[in-house]
Amino acid sequence: MDGFEFGEKFKLKVSGSSHGPSVELELYGCPAGVEVSVQDIQAELDKRKPGQSILTTSRKEDDLVEVSSGIADGLTTGGAISMLIRNKNTISAHYESIKFKPRPSHADYPARVKYGMDFDLRGGAFFSARMTAAFVMAGAVAKKFLAQKGVKTMAFTKSIGKVNVAREVSDEEILTNVYHNPVNTAAPEAAEAMVAEVEAARRDGDSVGGVVECRVTGLPPGAGDPLFKSIESTIAQAVFAIPAAKGIEFGSGFAGSASRGSANNDEYRLKDGRVVTTSNNSGGILGGLSTGMPIVFRVAFKPTASIFKEQRTVDLSSMTETTLKLEGRHDPCIAIRAVPVVEHVAAFTTADILLRPEERGRN
Repeated sequence: MDGFEFGEKFKLKVSGSSHGPSVELELYGCPAGVEVSVQDIQAELDKRKPGQSILTTSRKEDDLVEVSSGIADGLTTGGAISMLIRNKNTISAHYESIKFKPRPSHADYPARVKYGMDFDLRGGAFFSARMTAAFVMAGAVAKKFLAQKGVKTMAFTKSIGKVNVAREVSDEEILTNVYHNPVNTAAPEAAEAMVAEVEAARRDGDSVGGVVECRVTGLPPGAGDPLFKSIESTIAQAVFAIPAAKGIEFGSGFAGSASRGSANNDEYRLKDGRVVTTSNNSGGILGGLSTGMPIVFRVAFKPTASIFKEQRTVDLSSMTETTLKLEGRHDPCIAIRAVPVVEHVAAFTTADILLRPEERGRN
Protein backbone atom coordinates (compact mmCIF):
# COMPACT_ATOMS: atom_id res chain seq x y z
CA MET A 1 0.00 0.00 0.00
CA ASP A 2 2.59 2.54 -1.15
CA GLY A 3 -0.17 5.12 -1.50
CA PHE A 4 -0.33 5.34 2.29
CA GLU A 5 3.29 6.46 2.59
CA PHE A 6 4.83 9.86 1.95
CA GLY A 7 8.26 11.41 2.27
CA GLU A 8 11.86 10.60 1.53
CA LYS A 9 13.67 11.45 4.78
CA PHE A 10 10.81 12.59 7.03
CA LYS A 11 8.52 9.70 6.15
CA LEU A 12 4.86 9.05 7.05
CA LYS A 13 3.03 5.75 6.97
CA VAL A 14 -0.70 6.14 7.58
CA SER A 15 -3.21 3.37 8.37
CA GLY A 16 -6.72 2.89 9.72
CA SER A 17 -10.12 4.12 8.56
CA SER A 18 -12.99 6.38 9.55
CA HIS A 19 -15.14 3.69 11.19
CA GLY A 20 -12.38 1.24 12.09
CA PRO A 21 -10.79 1.05 15.54
CA SER A 22 -8.34 3.90 14.98
CA VAL A 23 -6.34 6.18 12.70
CA GLU A 24 -2.65 5.41 13.03
CA LEU A 25 0.68 6.97 12.08
CA GLU A 26 4.22 5.67 11.87
CA LEU A 27 6.72 8.51 11.47
CA TYR A 28 10.30 7.81 10.42
CA GLY A 29 13.35 10.04 10.06
CA CYS A 30 12.77 12.65 12.74
CA PRO A 31 16.14 13.45 14.31
CA ALA A 32 16.70 12.63 17.95
CA GLY A 33 16.51 15.36 20.56
CA VAL A 34 13.57 17.36 19.19
CA GLU A 35 11.54 18.71 22.09
CA VAL A 36 7.95 17.54 21.65
CA SER A 37 5.46 16.23 24.17
CA VAL A 38 2.15 14.40 23.94
CA GLN A 39 0.54 17.67 25.06
CA ASP A 40 2.15 19.51 22.13
CA ILE A 41 0.73 17.01 19.66
CA GLN A 42 -2.68 17.09 21.34
CA ALA A 43 -2.82 20.88 21.12
CA GLU A 44 -2.37 20.67 17.35
CA LEU A 45 -4.93 17.87 16.99
CA ASP A 46 -7.48 19.92 18.91
CA LYS A 47 -7.43 22.47 16.10
CA ARG A 48 -9.03 20.00 13.66
CA LYS A 49 -11.16 17.75 15.85
CA PRO A 50 -14.83 17.51 14.85
CA GLY A 51 -17.92 18.74 16.63
CA GLN A 52 -16.59 22.10 17.80
CA SER A 53 -19.35 24.26 16.25
CA ILE A 54 -22.55 24.05 14.18
CA LEU A 55 -20.44 24.96 11.14
CA THR A 56 -18.74 21.55 11.28
CA THR A 57 -19.87 17.95 11.56
CA SER A 58 -21.84 17.02 14.69
CA ARG A 59 -19.69 13.90 15.10
CA LYS A 60 -17.88 14.45 18.39
CA GLU A 61 -14.53 12.78 18.93
CA ASP A 62 -11.97 13.53 21.63
CA ASP A 63 -9.15 12.60 19.25
CA LEU A 64 -6.84 11.89 22.16
CA VAL A 65 -3.42 11.00 20.84
CA GLU A 66 -1.61 7.91 22.13
CA VAL A 67 2.15 7.70 21.56
CA SER A 68 3.64 4.23 21.92
CA SER A 69 7.21 4.80 20.72
CA GLY A 70 9.71 7.35 19.45
CA ILE A 71 9.20 10.00 22.15
CA ALA A 72 10.57 9.69 25.68
CA ASP A 73 10.73 12.32 28.41
CA GLY A 74 9.59 15.01 25.99
CA LEU A 75 12.29 14.31 23.39
CA THR A 76 12.31 12.37 20.12
CA THR A 77 14.54 9.30 20.32
CA GLY A 78 15.49 9.12 16.65
CA GLY A 79 13.48 5.93 16.22
CA ALA A 80 10.10 5.45 14.59
CA ILE A 81 7.35 7.48 16.26
CA SER A 82 4.11 5.50 16.59
CA MET A 83 0.87 7.39 17.28
CA LEU A 84 -2.86 6.82 17.01
CA ILE A 85 -6.26 8.23 17.82
CA ARG A 86 -9.22 5.95 18.48
CA ASN A 87 -12.56 6.17 16.69
CA LYS A 88 -15.37 6.13 19.22
CA ASN A 89 -18.42 8.07 18.01
CA THR A 90 -19.29 6.11 14.87
CA ILE A 91 -22.80 5.42 13.56
CA SER A 92 -22.31 2.85 10.81
CA ALA A 93 -26.08 2.29 10.38
CA HIS A 94 -26.21 5.53 8.37
CA TYR A 95 -24.38 3.72 5.57
CA GLU A 96 -26.44 0.52 5.30
CA SER A 97 -29.09 2.03 3.01
CA ILE A 98 -26.47 3.25 0.52
CA LYS A 99 -24.26 0.15 0.51
CA PHE A 100 -24.82 -0.39 -3.20
CA LYS A 101 -25.66 3.21 -4.10
CA PRO A 102 -22.50 5.26 -4.72
CA ARG A 103 -22.79 8.76 -3.33
CA PRO A 104 -22.32 11.48 -5.97
CA SER A 105 -18.82 13.02 -5.94
CA HIS A 106 -17.55 10.49 -3.38
CA ALA A 107 -14.97 7.75 -3.98
CA ASP A 108 -17.64 5.05 -3.56
CA TYR A 109 -17.99 4.02 -7.20
CA PRO A 110 -14.32 3.86 -8.26
CA ALA A 111 -13.50 2.18 -4.92
CA ARG A 112 -16.11 -0.52 -5.59
CA VAL A 113 -14.61 -1.08 -9.04
CA LYS A 114 -11.08 -1.30 -7.66
CA TYR A 115 -11.64 -3.24 -4.42
CA GLY A 116 -14.90 -5.11 -5.02
CA MET A 117 -18.47 -4.86 -3.78
CA ASP A 118 -17.58 -6.13 -0.29
CA PHE A 119 -15.22 -3.21 0.38
CA ASP A 120 -16.27 -1.51 3.64
CA LEU A 121 -17.06 2.10 2.77
CA ARG A 122 -18.63 3.07 6.11
CA GLY A 123 -17.69 6.61 6.98
CA GLY A 124 -15.72 6.83 3.75
CA ALA A 125 -13.19 4.22 4.99
CA PHE A 126 -9.63 5.43 4.29
CA PHE A 127 -10.95 7.96 1.78
CA SER A 128 -12.43 9.91 4.70
CA ALA A 129 -11.17 13.30 5.87
CA ARG A 130 -10.75 11.60 9.24
CA MET A 131 -7.45 10.24 7.93
CA THR A 132 -6.07 13.78 7.99
CA ALA A 133 -5.73 13.45 11.77
CA ALA A 134 -2.57 11.47 10.96
CA PHE A 135 -1.33 14.39 8.85
CA VAL A 136 -1.76 16.71 11.83
CA MET A 137 0.06 14.31 14.15
CA ALA A 138 3.01 14.19 11.74
CA GLY A 139 2.92 17.96 11.27
CA ALA A 140 2.89 18.55 15.02
CA VAL A 141 6.25 16.79 15.33
CA ALA A 142 7.55 18.47 12.18
CA LYS A 143 6.68 21.93 13.52
CA LYS A 144 8.88 21.31 16.56
CA PHE A 145 11.76 20.26 14.31
CA LEU A 146 11.24 23.30 12.08
CA ALA A 147 11.17 25.63 15.09
CA GLN A 148 14.79 24.68 15.75
CA LYS A 149 15.61 26.15 12.34
CA GLY A 150 13.44 29.26 12.65
CA VAL A 151 10.83 27.98 10.18
CA LYS A 152 7.08 28.43 10.75
CA THR A 153 3.99 27.21 8.90
CA MET A 154 0.64 28.99 9.14
CA ALA A 155 -2.67 28.89 7.29
CA PHE A 156 -6.08 30.57 7.23
CA THR A 157 -9.40 30.52 5.42
CA LYS A 158 -8.97 32.82 2.44
CA SER A 159 -12.50 32.44 1.08
CA ILE A 160 -15.75 30.57 1.61
CA GLY A 161 -18.18 30.51 -1.28
CA LYS A 162 -18.38 34.04 -2.63
CA VAL A 163 -16.91 35.65 0.49
CA ASN A 164 -13.22 36.43 -0.01
CA VAL A 165 -10.51 38.08 2.07
CA ALA A 166 -9.43 40.55 -0.60
CA ARG A 167 -6.70 42.32 1.35
CA GLU A 168 -3.23 41.08 2.26
CA VAL A 169 -3.15 39.82 5.84
CA SER A 170 0.03 39.84 7.89
CA ASP A 171 1.74 36.82 9.40
CA GLU A 172 0.94 38.26 12.82
CA GLU A 173 -2.78 38.36 11.99
CA ILE A 174 -2.69 34.72 10.94
CA LEU A 175 -0.89 33.63 14.10
CA THR A 176 -3.19 35.72 16.31
CA ASN A 177 -6.65 35.37 14.76
CA VAL A 178 -6.93 31.90 13.26
CA TYR A 179 -8.58 29.34 15.58
CA HIS A 180 -10.28 32.19 17.46
CA ASN A 181 -13.29 32.49 15.15
CA PRO A 182 -15.73 29.88 13.80
CA VAL A 183 -14.31 29.90 10.25
CA ASN A 184 -10.55 29.99 11.01
CA THR A 185 -9.91 33.15 9.04
CA ALA A 186 -7.16 35.69 9.69
CA ALA A 187 -9.36 38.69 8.80
CA PRO A 188 -11.93 39.23 11.57
CA GLU A 189 -13.99 41.58 9.38
CA ALA A 190 -14.72 38.69 6.98
CA ALA A 191 -15.74 36.14 9.61
CA GLU A 192 -19.38 37.16 9.95
CA ALA A 193 -20.04 37.02 6.20
CA MET A 194 -18.26 33.67 5.96
CA VAL A 195 -20.38 32.25 8.78
CA ALA A 196 -23.52 33.46 6.99
CA GLU A 197 -22.38 31.77 3.77
CA VAL A 198 -21.94 28.41 5.52
CA GLU A 199 -25.18 28.77 7.50
CA ALA A 200 -27.18 29.48 4.36
CA ALA A 201 -25.88 26.30 2.72
CA ARG A 202 -26.40 24.21 5.86
CA ARG A 203 -30.02 25.34 6.30
CA ASP A 204 -30.67 24.36 2.70
CA GLY A 205 -29.25 20.88 3.24
CA ASP A 206 -26.36 21.85 1.00
CA SER A 207 -22.65 22.65 1.26
CA VAL A 208 -20.14 25.25 0.14
CA GLY A 209 -16.47 25.24 -0.86
CA GLY A 210 -13.56 27.46 0.07
CA VAL A 211 -9.88 28.33 -0.30
CA VAL A 212 -7.15 27.97 2.33
CA GLU A 213 -3.97 30.04 2.08
CA CYS A 214 -0.76 28.75 3.65
CA ARG A 215 2.64 30.33 4.29
CA VAL A 216 6.01 28.90 5.22
CA THR A 217 8.38 31.51 6.65
CA GLY A 218 12.06 31.32 7.56
CA LEU A 219 13.08 28.84 4.87
CA PRO A 220 16.61 29.71 3.69
CA PRO A 221 17.29 30.39 0.00
CA GLY A 222 18.37 27.38 -2.04
CA ALA A 223 16.35 24.78 -0.16
CA GLY A 224 14.66 22.15 -2.29
CA ASP A 225 15.56 20.21 -5.41
CA PRO A 226 14.85 20.75 -9.13
CA LEU A 227 12.39 19.05 -11.44
CA PHE A 228 10.36 16.21 -9.88
CA LYS A 229 11.51 16.97 -6.31
CA SER A 230 10.76 20.69 -6.48
CA ILE A 231 9.18 22.40 -3.49
CA GLU A 232 5.96 22.81 -5.48
CA SER A 233 5.96 19.14 -6.50
CA THR A 234 6.51 17.95 -2.94
CA ILE A 235 3.87 20.18 -1.39
CA ALA A 236 1.32 19.53 -4.13
CA GLN A 237 1.68 15.76 -3.87
CA ALA A 238 0.89 15.85 -0.15
CA VAL A 239 -1.85 18.48 -0.49
CA PHE A 240 -3.79 16.33 -2.92
CA ALA A 241 -3.93 13.57 -0.30
CA ILE A 242 -6.34 15.85 1.60
CA PRO A 243 -9.89 14.80 0.68
CA ALA A 244 -11.80 17.46 -1.32
CA ALA A 245 -8.63 19.34 -2.34
CA LYS A 246 -9.13 20.14 -6.02
CA GLY A 247 -6.68 22.90 -6.86
CA ILE A 248 -3.42 24.49 -5.77
CA GLU A 249 -1.59 27.63 -6.80
CA PHE A 250 1.67 29.22 -5.68
CA GLY A 251 2.30 32.93 -5.45
CA SER A 252 0.23 34.90 -7.94
CA GLY A 253 -0.96 31.57 -9.34
CA PHE A 254 -3.72 31.67 -11.95
CA ALA A 255 -4.19 35.42 -11.56
CA GLY A 256 -0.56 35.88 -12.56
CA SER A 257 -1.27 34.26 -15.92
CA ALA A 258 -3.33 37.33 -16.82
CA SER A 259 -0.41 39.67 -16.06
CA ARG A 260 2.58 40.80 -18.06
CA GLY A 261 6.07 39.80 -17.08
CA SER A 262 6.90 43.36 -16.12
CA ALA A 263 4.13 43.26 -13.52
CA ASN A 264 4.60 39.67 -12.35
CA ASN A 265 8.40 39.55 -12.08
CA ASP A 266 9.87 39.81 -8.57
CA GLU A 267 12.73 42.33 -8.74
CA TYR A 268 15.67 41.92 -6.39
CA ARG A 269 17.02 44.39 -3.86
CA LEU A 270 19.14 44.38 -0.71
CA LYS A 271 17.72 44.64 2.79
CA ASP A 272 20.13 44.61 5.74
CA GLY A 273 22.72 42.90 3.56
CA ARG A 274 20.27 40.19 2.47
CA VAL A 275 18.92 39.60 -1.04
CA VAL A 276 15.12 39.99 -1.06
CA THR A 277 12.47 40.66 -3.67
CA THR A 278 10.21 43.70 -3.95
CA SER A 279 7.17 41.44 -4.47
CA ASN A 280 6.53 37.73 -4.03
CA ASN A 281 4.52 36.69 -7.07
CA SER A 282 6.67 33.56 -7.36
CA GLY A 283 5.43 32.44 -3.94
CA GLY A 284 8.98 32.12 -2.63
CA ILE A 285 9.95 29.43 -5.16
CA LEU A 286 11.98 29.60 -8.38
CA GLY A 287 13.24 26.55 -10.23
CA GLY A 288 11.80 24.39 -7.49
CA LEU A 289 14.11 26.05 -4.93
CA SER A 290 13.30 28.53 -2.18
CA THR A 291 14.20 32.17 -2.79
CA GLY A 292 14.31 33.04 0.91
CA MET A 293 10.96 34.81 0.69
CA PRO A 294 7.88 33.23 2.31
CA ILE A 295 6.49 30.17 0.55
CA VAL A 296 2.88 31.09 -0.28
CA PHE A 297 0.28 28.73 -1.73
CA ARG A 298 -3.50 28.39 -1.78
CA VAL A 299 -5.61 25.25 -1.87
CA ALA A 300 -9.12 25.10 -3.32
CA PHE A 301 -11.57 22.76 -1.58
CA LYS A 302 -14.73 21.62 -3.31
CA PRO A 303 -18.09 21.83 -1.53
CA THR A 304 -18.60 18.85 0.79
CA ALA A 305 -19.92 15.99 -1.33
CA SER A 306 -22.21 14.76 1.48
CA ILE A 307 -25.35 16.88 1.29
CA PHE A 308 -28.91 16.25 2.44
CA LYS A 309 -30.69 16.93 -0.84
CA GLU A 310 -32.07 14.06 -2.88
CA GLN A 311 -29.64 13.09 -5.65
CA ARG A 312 -29.56 10.68 -8.56
CA THR A 313 -27.34 7.60 -8.52
CA VAL A 314 -27.23 3.95 -9.64
CA ASP A 315 -28.03 0.85 -7.58
CA LEU A 316 -25.02 -1.34 -8.36
CA SER A 317 -26.74 -4.51 -7.10
CA SER A 318 -29.51 -4.26 -9.71
CA MET A 319 -27.83 -1.89 -12.16
CA THR A 320 -30.84 0.40 -12.20
CA GLU A 321 -31.01 4.17 -11.84
CA THR A 322 -32.34 5.38 -8.50
CA THR A 323 -32.11 8.22 -6.00
CA LEU A 324 -30.69 8.61 -2.53
CA LYS A 325 -30.96 11.03 0.35
CA LEU A 326 -28.09 10.92 2.80
CA GLU A 327 -28.20 10.64 6.55
CA GLY A 328 -25.29 11.12 8.89
CA ARG A 329 -23.11 13.94 10.17
CA HIS A 330 -21.15 16.01 7.70
CA ASP A 331 -19.26 19.31 7.48
CA PRO A 332 -21.20 21.88 5.43
CA CYS A 333 -17.83 23.45 4.54
CA ILE A 334 -14.73 21.28 4.52
CA ALA A 335 -12.39 24.25 4.06
CA ILE A 336 -12.85 25.37 7.69
CA ARG A 337 -11.36 22.24 9.25
CA ALA A 338 -8.89 21.94 6.37
CA VAL A 339 -6.97 24.96 7.70
CA PRO A 340 -4.98 23.05 10.35
CA VAL A 341 -4.56 20.14 7.95
CA VAL A 342 -2.95 22.33 5.27
CA GLU A 343 -0.79 24.00 7.92
CA HIS A 344 0.53 20.63 9.11
CA VAL A 345 0.96 19.21 5.61
CA ALA A 346 3.16 22.23 4.93
CA ALA A 347 5.12 21.39 8.07
CA PHE A 348 5.93 17.77 7.31
CA THR A 349 6.67 18.45 3.63
CA THR A 350 9.03 21.27 4.61
CA ALA A 351 10.74 19.01 7.15
CA ASP A 352 11.29 16.41 4.44
CA ILE A 353 12.67 19.05 2.07
CA LEU A 354 15.13 20.34 4.67
CA LEU A 355 16.34 16.89 5.70
CA ARG A 356 17.19 15.77 2.15
CA PRO A 357 20.41 17.82 1.72
CA GLU A 358 21.47 17.04 5.31
CA GLU A 359 21.32 13.35 4.47
CA ARG A 360 23.31 13.86 1.26
CA GLY A 361 25.93 15.84 3.16
CA ARG A 362 26.57 12.91 5.48
CA ASN A 363 27.23 10.49 2.61
